[in-house]
Amino acid sequence: MTFVSMKNMLTQAKRDHYAVAQININGLLWIQAILASAQRQQAPIIVSVSDRMVEFLGGFECIYQMVLTTHKKLDIRVPVALHLDHGASVDHCLQAIDAGFSSVMFDGSHSPIEENIKHTKIVCDYAKKHGVSVEAEVGTVGGNEDGLIGGVRYADFNECITLVEQTDVDALAPALGSVHGKYSGNGPQLGFTEMARLNNALTIPLVLHGASGIPNDQLQNCIQLGHAKINFNTELVTTWAQSVRHTMQTHPEFCEPRLIMLPAKQALMDKITHIIDVTGSAHRA
Repeated sequence: MTFVSMKNMLTQAKRDHYAVAQININGLLWIQAILASAQRQQAPIIVSVSDRMVEFLGGFECIYQMVLTTHKKLDIRVPVALHLDHGASVDHCLQAIDAGFSSVMFDGSHSPIEENIKHTKIVCDYAKKHGVSVEAEVGTVGGNEDGLIGGVRYADFNECITLVEQTDVDALAPALGSVHGKYSGNGPQLGFTEMARLNNALTIPLVLHGASGIPNDQLQNCIQLGHAKINFNTELVTTWAQSVRHTMQTHPEFCEPRLIMLPAKQALMDKITHIIDVTGSAHRA
């Protein structure tokens, strides 16, 4: 199997106190940059697509084939999970599994906890039959999340425990102060006390969403408190946009996409290499 479940890679990461980076894709350029950087760093990696991007990228089957073909072309030999991020419905999660994704996140965090548990369990039961890992979320990560803009709602400790016990989920993303998009004001206000309490009560790995913009020392603290998967997207799209703008400004005569995108690809690879170093996953493959 080309793509692997997140379960083993995250269990190992939690045990050895590092984290595996999840990098969201926004096109073929991202797939190439993510896989090449992970191979160069000898790091396990999670290639992820957000639910809202699925149709834009051609659907689940097209995404699977793009990542699979690139994986073969680049002769990737490090562990790679292909993950659906913020699955908006049970049906979308099942479609991703059927298309060949090795991991899915069902995001029922905007529903009452009973409904979240019910639907997460349906996804888990189906996923287990296919060797696919499942991530769930409790609480609300602030900022812009798949087109929904809202504030932070901290995950309730008892709800987290109940969901894990009743669903057999492989990883949990408890909302504890991080946000999607760019931080403003005084920056991230993370609940380290709440993280420690959950980490002590649970055996499964925790997941940190909205890591772009969190200082490295705080990321390291999150890793020590059980976060074995850390998600990045905003600083990657920002890096891409800055590179494209710079190239267009310095070379206004360029009209061939290749000439504009090659520097952006290198910029993405440099940023991903830095992220792998920060999470401590280099040479862990």
